[in-house]
Amino acid sequence: MAPKAQSHDAHGTAPAGAHTETEGGHKGSFPPFQKDTYASQLVSFAVAFVLLYVIVSRVALPRMGDVLTARQGAIDGDLAEAQKLRDQSDAALKAYEAELMSARAKAQGIGTEIREKLNAEAEIDRKTLEERLSAKLVAAEKAIAETRASAMGNVRAIAADAAAAIVQRLIGAAPDARTIDTAIDAALKG
Repeated sequence: MAPKAQSHDAHGTAPAGAHTETEGGHKGSFPPFQKDTYASQLVSFAVAFVLLYVIVSRVALPRMGDVLTARQGAIDGDLAEAQKLRDQSDAALKAYEAELMSARAKAQGIGTEIREKLNAEAEIDRKTLEERLSAKLVAAEKAIAETRASAMGNVRAIAADAAAAIVQRLIGAAPDARTIDTAIDAALKG
């Protein structure tokens, strides 16, 4: 539709009673609801729907299917890799535990061996020390016996001198040595 010409006065304003129509204005109802264009709109809609359906079913859906398949494949691959790594981790853990048990057994064996060796060495040292102490004890007992014999010999001499001195003082005469020895022997025996 061509717009109608409007008359303007010198100031560019329209006369007060003039009918004005804006440019681009519509007279009538909304085009999708117009009866004379309704059938062509339905055909256009059907054609657009079929084209959209074909594009979606032939292009978009296969691509989405490929993406979903690729994602599922990646997920399955990642799960398989994770399971493989888990199995490797479990195997490594079992190997570590077996190695640890072997090391503990070996350490216990070494400890037992060292303990037995040290006990044997201690036993040898103890026997050597006992033998040295026994030898020293025998030497000490011998020295004590010699010292006792020496002391008894001195005691006998001292006792003989003391007895002779006492008898001489009591009776005024010195007794003979044989009588003093007999009296000392009798006193020492008991």
